[in-house]
Amino acid sequence: MKQITLNVGDNTGERLDKFIGDSIDDITRNAAQKLIADGNVAVNGAGAAKNYKTREGDLITVTLPDPKELSILPQDIKLCIIYEDDCLLVVNKPKGMVVHPAPGNYDGTLVNALLHHCRGSLSGINGVIRPGIVHRIDKDTSGLLMVAKNDSAHLSLSEQIKEHSFKRQYDAVVYGVVKNDCGKIDLPIGRHPIDRKKMTVTDKNSREAVTLYEVVRRYEGFTHVRLTLQTGRTHQIRVHMAHIGHPVAGDPVYGPKKVITQLCGQCLNATVLGFVHPETKEYMEFNSGLPDYFTDFLNRLKPLE
Repeated sequence: MKQITLNVGDNTGERLDKFIGDSIDDITRNAAQKLIADGNVAVNGAGAAKNYKTREGDLITVTLPDPKELSILPQDIKLCIIYEDDCLLVVNKPKGMVVHPAPGNYDGTLVNALLHHCRGSLSGINGVIRPGIVHRIDKDTSGLLMVAKNDSAHLSLSEQIKEHSFKRQYDAVVYGVVKNDCGKIDLPIGRHPIDRKKMTVTDKNSREAVTLYEVVRRYEGFTHVRLTLQTGRTHQIRVHMAHIGHPVAGDPVYGPKKVITQLCGQCLNATVLGFVHPETKEYMEFNSGLPDYFTDFLNRLKPLE
């Protein structure tokens, strides 16, 4: 069990759960809410609600329970490993594979495969369900994913993500012909007010979200774009591109009602990962290339230039 003491400082008037999520590495706002609900957060020595607004002089104590013993079963599932050493590995995740167990998907996930491959050598920071997972990509997004084998590596990589020095570059095919050759989408993202399974661009209970894009090639009715994340919000690329009128092709959630079914989900690939190695301090960069489903779809389109 570990205790962390936080001073509010200038962050007055901020919700307690948001303050904790922003102040402690690798603690999400949802995780902060659970800590508060479980009585593991005290404000000036007393319990407080998740929507408590911080005040000048507040002393906040957060107790982080010891990680529970893993109960997710290892499974011998083939992995496409791009790189591996004693403290991390980079995996090329196929479209359709769930990253970590969740209701309805308790086996066959990347985590099940990692538990078998790594024989228990995975960071425990994210607890029972997400051992080793530093960042996630959606089930139907393919591409590169970082996995930490120990807590020290996990914290180092998480800090790089927080400081926007962790390079994450994606390729996508989006609906419509994107006019500008490049651009920046700087719009906050939060939970959809009606459909809680969706995210949306909103100023309410949202977090900063920044996506850079550049056009690779234009086609009749579609554009191949390359996107760089400066932040990593849930569904960020899918939400941002849909908001500017260019949803990702095949996206069943944020795209048109008539989905391109042959894509089996969004045409989105995490192509490049770049980071400073937690131990050697050397910059490393990996490129997955484009998967077959992506290039097959491009080959069916008619180029405009």
